[in-house]
Amino acid sequence: MTEQPTHICILGGGFGGLYTALRLSQLPWEKHKQPQITLVDRNDRFLFSPLLYELLTGELHTWEIAPPFEELLANTSVRFTQAAVAGIEVTEQRVQLQNGQELAYDRLVLALGGETPLDMAPGVDEYGIPFRTVTDAYRLEERLRVLEESDADKIRVAIVGAGYSGVELACKLAERLGKRGRLRLIEISDSILKTSAEFNRTTAKKALDERNVWIDLETKVESVGADRISLLYKGQVDTIPVDVVLWTVGTKVASVISSLPLKQNQRFQLKTTATLQIVDHPEIFALGDLADCQDAGGQKVPSTAQAAFQQADYAAWNIWASLTGRPLLPFRYQQLGEMMTLGIDNATLTGLGVKLDGTIAHIARRLAYLYRLPTLEHQLRVGLNWIAQPIVELISGKE
Repeated sequence: MTEQPTHICILGGGFGGLYTALRLSQLPWEKHKQPQITLVDRNDRFLFSPLLYELLTGELHTWEIAPPFEELLANTSVRFTQAAVAGIEVTEQRVQLQNGQELAYDRLVLALGGETPLDMAPGVDEYGIPFRTVTDAYRLEERLRVLEESDADKIRVAIVGAGYSGVELACKLAERLGKRGRLRLIEISDSILKTSAEFNRTTAKKALDERNVWIDLETKVESVGADRISLLYKGQVDTIPVDVVLWTVGTKVASVISSLPLKQNQRFQLKTTATLQIVDHPEIFALGDLADCQDAGGQKVPSTAQAAFQQADYAAWNIWASLTGRPLLPFRYQQLGEMMTLGIDNATLTGLGVKLDGTIAHIARRLAYLYRLPTLEHQLRVGLNWIAQPIVELISGKE
């Protein structure tokens, strides 16, 4: 009887899952020990989420920031399956997919990311629009298109949450809508970008002010309706007319993960060791938003794309090491800084002793993200397009 190859199953094709799969396919497996690697995601495309905002202003196209998995994995040994995960049998080491398929695994990578909770105030699930996926961006795009084509004098947008996503959205939309835009950024705490560096907060506040974005601090959303939002500030509720409500607050773990019989924290994130393995289940690795991880130095690893990007290298190495009798490496998180887009051709960047804003930061951010795109082929396609686009626009302008 032919021995079945070792099966590595990766659930989730975001920064954690896709990059782990790509690294695994590049490691030096012995020919007779080459594992079968399966990547599962409910969508057919990877999303480079930090660049999602640029879709709203037409600065970038979908193919640049959301290439198909089949394209990215074409020259690798990784198989892609488009399906949602229905359940995981930890004891039997099996994954059930919603299409009825079952996958047995020897190593499992949980990298399903997080979801935006839409149950934090009445009406949010019905009228609020999250901004986490390409589908969310398309939904917002369609709503904006209808409003822009209408005879409405003003287009009123409320953005709930003044973290990175809320601030970036506010700046991009303010530039897109111009004088017709009436943007309101709503934050329950006493500051925008609460966890960010002071330079970024100051630069972002200036960018918001210049774009006439109204900021409501220490304000709680009481409810959301079809054309209104009710806000609680210092004991008083005000109901304000609004055309669009964008909800950027919070992250929750998918129910298929929170229901697993594994050790979790109060937010239902899975507890891992420094080697990114689930406590008491070394055959399962977890990374990204759903993992409660402390690195080798005892540092709490943040739930960011940057962290998941770094974890992928370690997860791939440690899976390979666990199957080839080599020592596993404890994860060491490196805080490389923060980058934010603050409108068209404008950004802020801090880290490694550098502080930049404006056009220079915008260029640096673009180059940094170009380098982090998932494959060399895709990097080249996107990079060449970025170089050629200004030339094409210049020629078109002269005709």
